Amino acid sequence: MCGRYRLTAKERWLSEYFNIPAEDIEWAARWNVAPTDEVATILQHRTEPKRIFAKMRWGLIPYWAKGISIGVKTINAASETAAEKPAFREPMKKHRCLVPADGFYEWRKLGLKKTQPYNIGMVDDGLFAFAGLWDRWKDPSGKIIQSFTILTTEANPLLKDIHDRMPVILDPNDYDLWLDPGLTDPAKVRDLLKPFDARRMRVYAVNSTVNKVSNDRPECAEEIDPEKSTLQKTLF
Repeated sequence: MCGRYRLTAKERWLSEYFNIPAEDIEWAARWNVAPTDEVATILQHRTEPKRIFAKMRWGLIPYWAKGISIGVKTINAASETAAEKPAFREPMKKHRCLVPADGFYEWRKLGLKKTQPYNIGMVDDGLFAFAGLWDRWKDPSGKIIQSFTILTTEANPLLKDIHDRMPVILDPNDYDLWLDPGLTDPAKVRDLLKPFDARRMRVYAVNSTVNKVSNDRPECAEEIDPEKSTLQKTLF
């Protein structure tokens, strides 16, 4: 599951990491990206062998959809079945993308109404990329909307106590294969859709600032001691 993430890296870092000209990238730090937001993706077209930076709406709208509302239900796609589902079948063949991030959030249930949010990312807090699928949809006025979904897989040992699913994080060595527009057989990228190596990741608790989508600031990713936070709430 991935319902919120962050991408705070500067344009220069995105350019260097994904090997895209800096002048092709337009991005400002986001600490609390949410579904339906227009965010950064990396893709490649058959006619252009280079990587392309594109902003897309989070929540895939299939080209055949009757309305935009379907995107609310398609922010994630289970990697195990994506190649068979109507909404994701064609994108798995032709429209694969990278979704840059430097952290994502997940909530651990502590009781009936209580949860603890966590920031999850790399050990060095650096950039990485989710495996994504994208599509184009034309609204009744003729406007083209490009949108995407993030693939998920079973959680690795580091995350199992928080959630049983996690987004598919690709190894940088696999970016070219995943983006290859000439590769149209999903079976040939199936092995990439596995839980990421837990030894390369870090998880830490954050405060409730991230709970509200309207909060999009550095405090969302600040590390806290969840036990001290609980004590303070009890005392005050």
